[in-house]
Amino acid sequence: MLVALTIGAVVTVALLVFILQNTEHTAIAFFGWDFTLPLGVALLFAALAGLLIAAVIGGARIWQLRHAYRKAP
Repeated sequence: MLVALTIGAVVTVALLVFILQNTEHTAIAFFGWDFTLPLGVALLFAALAGLLIAAVIGGARIWQLRHAYRKAP
């Protein structure tokens, strides 16, 4: 438990340092929306979106495999 908490704290501090060091604003166009964000925040959002997509696809695959296992004779 303490190891996981420590790792989480270190990752959080590393993300904060990354965001604070990459403050240059970047123009972003996405499905007709045009806006600017700091580079660090934009990359963080992109990483979180990728993580969310991977989790949804992985969860769907796990559900599919469990469903097939329960149906098997």
